[in-house]
Amino acid sequence: MNGNSDSGQPKVSFKDILAKKHDGHELTAEEISTIVAGACQGTMEPVQIGSFLTSVYLNKLSPAETSTLTLKMKESGDCLTWPDDIQSLAIDKHSTGGVGDKVSLPLAAALAACGYKVPMISGRGLAHTGGTLDKLESVPGFTVSLSHDQMVKTLQEVGCFIAGQTKDICPADREFYKFRDATSTVKENGLITSSIVSKKAAENLKALILDVKIGSGAFMENLDKGRSLAQTMVDCSSSLGISTRSLLTDMNSPIGNMIGNALEVAESLQCLKSQGPQDLVDLVVSLGGNLLNLVDPDSVNSTEEGCARIKKCLSDGSALRKFQGMLEAQGVSSEHAHKLCDPDGDIWSVLQRSANKTEIVSNETGYVESIVAMPVAQVVQKLGGGRDKPGEAINHAVGVELLVHVGDHLEQGQAWAKVHHDEGHLSEEVSSLLRSALVVSQSQVQTRQTRVLEVVNPSSIPEA
Repeated sequence: MNGNSDSGQPKVSFKDILAKKHDGHELTAEEISTIVAGACQGTMEPVQIGSFLTSVYLNKLSPAETSTLTLKMKESGDCLTWPDDIQSLAIDKHSTGGVGDKVSLPLAAALAACGYKVPMISGRGLAHTGGTLDKLESVPGFTVSLSHDQMVKTLQEVGCFIAGQTKDICPADREFYKFRDATSTVKENGLITSSIVSKKAAENLKALILDVKIGSGAFMENLDKGRSLAQTMVDCSSSLGISTRSLLTDMNSPIGNMIGNALEVAESLQCLKSQGPQDLVDLVVSLGGNLLNLVDPDSVNSTEEGCARIKKCLSDGSALRKFQGMLEAQGVSSEHAHKLCDPDGDIWSVLQRSANKTEIVSNETGYVESIVAMPVAQVVQKLGGGRDKPGEAINHAVGVELLVHVGDHLEQGQAWAKVHHDEGHLSEEVSSLLRSALVVSQSQVQTRQTRVLEVVNPSSIPEA
């Protein structure tokens, strides 16, 4: 790792910078650098950080301001460095978070099987959105804390790792994030972008694919808002020298059949064994195919060719072998890793099961028009599979298993979901939430063939 933190006293006062942004003027690179340094070094008062975030929320950040803020946040701490044989192959993916979104697990392994290096720094779940690290920690022995030497070794020997952010990576992001929720400034594209892209830029990547979720179970409720955020992130990331593309994907219903930590690991393994639900496989293939075309368009001259390569790695077992290698490299015993990745192995002899399972039946006959993602996610959280505050312990075994898909015909009294829970019985709140998630139509329902709604490419390359 190399450190790149700013030091020294600010050349302009925080008060003057805040007044300038309050009045809607664009900040210079020096002024943004002063703000970032002040937040990290503690020379900026909390009320001043809150004032800065509020001014940004109200007056927005220009493309140049967004790029500069992202760059300075990246440089506020350590950046990962790779040997020459890894550097040109380092690629990654980021999702804005969804319900049942376990795409990172099979995708990282599939990209590694294609010969690339995937240094995936991921996060934990909060509120309704499940975290990739939480899913993986449902595997006994899996450690998300890796030293830089361990990261390099794992990339060289396996090709991928999924680890947590260290305290030395993008400390400015942590300082700003502490105040964004309290000041109701979370939903501002420039702040969202700088938070996400600074951490990905600190991975020292050659290429990045972004999955921006749209719909009832996503941060962005509609296509226009999602498209705007995706464009901002793609342009910012590209301005920092990372080849970037974004897919806008449907998040109105949960991805796959399983929602909950151990359940999603099980479904990821099904995907790697060519037995996964079609919508999950489609997302893995689409994101991976776009990324392969993005990182090496001369070798992979179309998205379709990239998708074919990802499909092959999923079907021939090479991605599964990479996943097994990653498990062992990150602390899982060889015996457990083999059981999980053996096509005929009993994964539930390794993963923890919930104490009870309860089926939820339909109150009417008809066609499944939708399974609304948010109530399902809220159920998992209330069962203990999510957290309200950072640092809270979670139950890896609980969750919801969907037994039907959009478009399926349902009879009254037929089970459409199965709740995996540890309590002796389900509370009325949980049962009511699940009932609200199922929407039944009396007429046949048209279904989409893919969750991918749009592809967003760079529109411009602002200078950082």
